[in-house]
Amino acid sequence: MTIYINNASQEFHLQNETISYVFRVLEKSKQLEHLYYGKRITHRDSFKHLIEREVRPSCNMFEGDHTSSLEHIKQEYPSYGTTDFRYPAHILVKDDGSYITNFQFESYQTFKGKRELPGMPATYVETEDEAETLVITLRDQHLNVRLLLSYTLYTNRPVLTRHSQFINDSAESYQINQAMSMSLDFPDEQFEMIQLNGAWAREMQIETRRLTKGTQAISSTRGASSHVHNPFLALKRPETTEYSGHVYGFSLVYSGNFLAQVEVDPYHVSRVTVGINPFRFSWKLAPSERFQTPECVMVFSDQGLNGMSQAFHSLYRDRLVRGYWRDQTRPILINNWEATYFDFTEAKVIEIAKTAKELGIELFVLDDGWFGERHDDSSSLGDWFVNHDKLPNGITGLSKKIEALGLKFGLWFEPEMVSRGTKLFTDHPDWIIATPDRTPSHGRNQYVLDFSREEVVDYIFKLMDDIISQSSISYIKWDMNRYITEAYSNALPADQQGELMHRYILGVYQLYQRLIEKYPKILFESCAGGGARFDPGMLYYAPQTWTSDDTDAVERLKIQYGTSLVYPLSAIGSHVSAVPNHQVGRMTSIDTRANVAYFGTFGYELDLTTLTDLEKEKVKAQTTFYKAKRELIRNGYFYRLQSPFIANESAWMVVSKDRREAIVGYYQVLAQPNEGYKRIKLTGLNYDQLYVIEGTDKTYYGDELMHIGIILAEDFTDRADEFWGREHQGDYQSKLFILKAI
Repeated sequence: MTIYINNASQEFHLQNETISYVFRVLEKSKQLEHLYYGKRITHRDSFKHLIEREVRPSCNMFEGDHTSSLEHIKQEYPSYGTTDFRYPAHILVKDDGSYITNFQFESYQTFKGKRELPGMPATYVETEDEAETLVITLRDQHLNVRLLLSYTLYTNRPVLTRHSQFINDSAESYQINQAMSMSLDFPDEQFEMIQLNGAWAREMQIETRRLTKGTQAISSTRGASSHVHNPFLALKRPETTEYSGHVYGFSLVYSGNFLAQVEVDPYHVSRVTVGINPFRFSWKLAPSERFQTPECVMVFSDQGLNGMSQAFHSLYRDRLVRGYWRDQTRPILINNWEATYFDFTEAKVIEIAKTAKELGIELFVLDDGWFGERHDDSSSLGDWFVNHDKLPNGITGLSKKIEALGLKFGLWFEPEMVSRGTKLFTDHPDWIIATPDRTPSHGRNQYVLDFSREEVVDYIFKLMDDIISQSSISYIKWDMNRYITEAYSNALPADQQGELMHRYILGVYQLYQRLIEKYPKILFESCAGGGARFDPGMLYYAPQTWTSDDTDAVERLKIQYGTSLVYPLSAIGSHVSAVPNHQVGRMTSIDTRANVAYFGTFGYELDLTTLTDLEKEKVKAQTTFYKAKRELIRNGYFYRLQSPFIANESAWMVVSKDRREAIVGYYQVLAQPNEGYKRIKLTGLNYDQLYVIEGTDKTYYGDELMHIGIILAEDFTDRADEFWGREHQGDYQSKLFILKAI
């Protein structure tokens, strides 16, 4: 890998074995022109042959030069109003109200490796030879502000990361009204845009649409990345499939308000911008201060959507997640939420834990309701003091009893919230996010603490630290069950109120970091009413995320399938829950519930003590199976085979890195009569390797499994029994196929 610099023509070419990214400095204006991003191309001494120009009679930047209009030039980090009328990457405002900027090239720097972003999550390297970084410095001479554009190209990954930084070298203050992490102009509009939409209990739904003239965008203004949109979009060519064709993925390492937008201009250029949502955002850039944007991860794949996904999976699993749990298999847990909700006692908790131990479960998690007077969702958040009526021996005593049973102990917190009537609310009513002289709204009977204030973060850290330090806690589920409304901080002056949302999420990151530094072996799982904050920013602090509060196996097919576009299985919280399902009322077998939940961080969320003897035997078998396969599931290559968004059947698989073992999950939603034979075509195997399907005497070469597939008989003959089984007839059925190389 090399970052080539053509000094004579001031061109920059970032190249590894997979991708190339090329841009240049414009001769007269000294702004940056984008030339190419995509599959690797050969380096040459000049890329001037890629420059597109034509004479136009208007919008000229320089007198006598009819080819310099920025409206018709593809750019790297554009401004608005100096002959470009498209949406910009940045807006700086002077105190006289001027919005015009002119950032011109000043210098560049290259170095091996990748630097951290202070106070913010980002991907990283462990050795310098894993990546190379280019930093372009531009300056607006009139404002005396520097703009640093950072590009990091990974050596052996089809990954380029970008972020920007503004540094005020003047004696004046400026207002930043927009600062995107990246901007990129593609030369055409022949793309389909893929996004992940949803709502509570219906997250990560894949939606694809053809680009059209104008803007198409996804965003959040809710204070979290949200259930509604994930901070990710992909642009694929219309002919691109799961396994072939070109696709570009953009993923923002951030957990707050975001915008990911594609603007198609009248000349067919598609401008992608990704970063902090400029709506209600502003930042006072005082003299000598700097503002840092979040990181945007860009992936190019010429091997379809699955190629893009595997690049994200590998990067996020190995170079975003960090710390003790990055390379560790995750424990099988039991969470008491759907078993008891708020209505539990220490005796009940111990009873569930004893049964869990007998069934092979490794971690017991006590969910909401252990503190204050918390008997429903109307009270006690913020008063993180143990309810001794429920737990006479406190968390300290309970955690030790759980560990004495041979289980690890985990605990639920919702640190960012407060309930009215608590000591915290009474002592510090100004600590909630609320606008003066306006009635604050609440969600789930709770209010949001102002984490932009350091004293608030300090206070919550001490309460949590007091509980953790006195107990044996191995896992924390960090929840966040409402969005931010009436956004206003009592600690910020009027001209800095636009900073609240960003400062808030920086405060959340700070609390996470302080807890991780003190308790590096605690496994954190982030949660926000399910998947409202399933984003790369959270994965930097919590290596797994509760994917959705909807635990129905059928709904989870779509939720987990969509999540896999970006996120590795090691991050996907997935549990076997009770039936009838508490979210949709559906009855599914305990086999199907497990067959879906295996493809993630496996666990249970039901009252184990009420299971039948047969169900308990099945749970024992499930925990035994998962322990044997969890390293393969955590670290293998994941492939999507059939989409639940377009068919009655869906399928996916995980293949070991040496291609000698695989697990295939096949799912049928509704039973349909007289359909005959079906086939599941596999992928990712060695062509000439002979495999056996566990539980049968059948052997297949890899090329047979990939080109012909596993043949399913649906007519319930002996062959159907062999692969499907008569007990699997009916709706909501599933089957696992375990392949091993001979």
